[in-house]
Amino acid sequence: MNTDLALGLVRVTETAAINASKYMGRGDKNAADEAAVEGMRRMFDALPIRGTVVIGEGEMDEAPMLYIGEVLGSGDYEVDIAVDPLDGTSFVAKGMPNALAVVAIAEKGSLLHAPDMYMEKLVVGPKARGVVSLDVPLSENIKNVAKALKKDVSNVTVVIQDRPRHQHLMEEVRRVNARLKLFSDGDIQEALATCFEESGVDIMIGIGGAPEGVITAAAVKCVGGDFQGRLCPMNEEEKQRCFNMGIKDLSRVMQLDDIVKSDEVYFAATGVSDGNLLKGVVFLGKDRAKTSSIVMRAKTGTIRYINAIHNLSRRGY
Repeated sequence: MNTDLALGLVRVTETAAINASKYMGRGDKNAADEAAVEGMRRMFDALPIRGTVVIGEGEMDEAPMLYIGEVLGSGDYEVDIAVDPLDGTSFVAKGMPNALAVVAIAEKGSLLHAPDMYMEKLVVGPKARGVVSLDVPLSENIKNVAKALKKDVSNVTVVIQDRPRHQHLMEEVRRVNARLKLFSDGDIQEALATCFEESGVDIMIGIGGAPEGVITAAAVKCVGGDFQGRLCPMNEEEKQRCFNMGIKDLSRVMQLDDIVKSDEVYFAATGVSDGNLLKGVVFLGKDRAKTSSIVMRAKTGTIRYINAIHNLSRRGY
């Protein structure tokens, strides 16, 4: 792993997480998001890269953002950047778990420039790679994953966002007697959990944001899992966006290598509030804060967990 770049990315997510966590439970998700963005942008500008944001917070989002097309960094190593400075803004506003600061970078031109629309997603971990498909019923995928993991179907856990549009998926999970876990928001962390056996999650499926899907795919590639996505345009304007991207067949399932074309991919995340994989920011007093982060690189398969204690008076948080 290029340790300097990896640790630099962690500093980016750490700063965003610390800034956002100051608004925990204060009921102002936009202020939390703005604080995360400001911290992330400032730390990016210290990295030896020349990165172009290809996945930002959303072209149609009026919240503060690292906007698509923005150039960050102080070097000449050209990369694509995919960011979600605060995945789970409402979690922070309400003082709830599972908020993250996340970023992925990859060789220039290798990340899908997904428009701000919905994407159908299917995610599994490394042991189930290659045995699932968005083109078959969920029940069949569950049985295939159970076989790959050497589990009974009744012990396979499927995580799905709790939305009316997913009711048919929930019913299918229950019909085959698998385990169902629902979540409200923040699908990046839930999807990534499928790649870590200790999380107890085996499959993530459902329709969510396409930009978050690209970030998730980058993370999944780093750990050797499997990701499939299919864009779900809701109107003619969104269909035209797909056509402009060269996607003529809207029923086409994009494989992981279609979404993240290079193996030179890094992913970093820092917990803002406690979640399945990472602990949230803890303020220790005397201008100190503790963070929990993960950083990964697809090319080497290296995964690092980093716990850090920060002196806030010296870093200008």
